[in-house]
Amino acid sequence: MPVRSNGKADPAYLAALLKSVGHDRDRAAFAELFQYFGPRVKAYLMRQGANEAQAEELVQESMIMVWRRAESFDVSKSGASTWIFTIARNKRIDALRREKRPEFDPEDPALVPAAADAADTMVEAGQQSARLSVAIKSLSKEQADLVRMAYFEDKAHGMIAEETTLPLGTVKSRLRLALGHLRKALVEEQ
Repeated sequence: MPVRSNGKADPAYLAALLKSVGHDRDRAAFAELFQYFGPRVKAYLMRQGANEAQAEELVQESMIMVWRRAESFDVSKSGASTWIFTIARNKRIDALRREKRPEFDPEDPALVPAAADAADTMVEAGQQSARLSVAIKSLSKEQADLVRMAYFEDKAHGMIAEETTLPLGTVKSRLRLALGHLRKALVEEQ
């Protein structure tokens, strides 16, 4: 590899190697690039905070990407060193993102709903049901029927209007009045 007086490889030579890898899939040129950039990229990644094993892994990933994408290298946009170090930097960023993404643990206490005391829940549900039943009995038969159809039989207001032969607006207003009476009855009971 032609080396300049400062110990660095000639940028034009590196670009030529990279073009040779991209156009001809030249293994010897790739080996030369790997030999030159491997230790430099590893040192760069370790300065960025990667441990030795991570840095070696990222060098491998980076150089694989160089092999795969060498044909997209454009000497008019950047030098070979800049292009390769950018790939390495992006691989490092991807690795950091993977590290920061926690694994999903369905047993994580923060994700498990707090279990209420089953007996208390059953008693409370029974009491609420009894209060609601008393409140519904306080409604007129027509309002009680509308509430039953809308909320217990889960029928749409339009369907209720068809079944009762009432206008849709009337069904809605009577349901609204019935719910107001239920709310008032339940609040007074507490």
